[in-house]
Amino acid sequence: MNNKNNIQTCTLGELMIYQIALSIEDGILAFHGFGSPLVQLALHLAKHTHAPRLILVAGATYGVNPTPAFLTPTSNDFAMNRGAECHLNIEELFDLAASGRLGRMFLSGLQIDRWGNLNVTRLGNDARVTLKLPGGGGGCNLSCDAAHVTIWTAAHRVVPNDQGRRRYRLVEHCDFVTSIGHRTSEGIHRSSLPLRGQGPDCMITDLGVFDFNGDGHLQLKAVYPDTSVELVAENTGFDFPVTENLTTADLPDVALIEFIRNLDPMKIHQRELGPTDRERTFQLNGA
Repeated sequence: MNNKNNIQTCTLGELMIYQIALSIEDGILAFHGFGSPLVQLALHLAKHTHAPRLILVAGATYGVNPTPAFLTPTSNDFAMNRGAECHLNIEELFDLAASGRLGRMFLSGLQIDRWGNLNVTRLGNDARVTLKLPGGGGGCNLSCDAAHVTIWTAAHRVVPNDQGRRRYRLVEHCDFVTSIGHRTSEGIHRSSLPLRGQGPDCMITDLGVFDFNGDGHLQLKAVYPDTSVELVAENTGFDFPVTENLTTADLPDVALIEFIRNLDPMKIHQRELGPTDRERTFQLNGA
């Protein structure tokens, strides 16, 4: 176990986990889906701290409120199901969402636009598909019904490919809309559609924290100690507003960092980050 007195910095991954956790309300039912250790850890962190009445539905097993001893290398591992109070089947999960009882879910995409639309289906257009992606796996349906959606990505920073081309993760327009944000590709506002859920209300990236303004447009809410508005803009494929009270995102305290490290001793969540981002650390206040 880590000695609290030895923890003087937090990593980018731990900062992102903490910021994702802050989006999770107490007393709701939340579903984390497959594949993201950042989100898995954020849900367990929230339940351990400010959201003890959170009903956590595990993405691979549909176990309710599991208490795993540690994060496994794959989310599709029944070790993550240890201590679950009960289990849902996939039909029950979709029924919970359709009846308005799914409080929050978590989505990402290879493309994210200014309205919070997400693409995990394909790159290219109808005439020429350049890359086939895994698809939404039911995320489209659930995001229509979930009360709120947290968007996250650990690939906001643009890394040029071998030809020097820059492919933005945050794009002007998604090539395909897998999950709807606040406006469709035709410009129809979400409020005009017969959807139960209110759509995404925040986005946490490797460069900062966003929320959505009254028009449903992403706006920068907080930068990190090593980022700036200019850096975020340089790595974003569209113009975005900045909130009047722009802040530097709060870092988790020592106890929260210790919880994350104890639950993820193999540092599985770092696999979600690029090599440079794994080296980013932030000095804790008073350390």
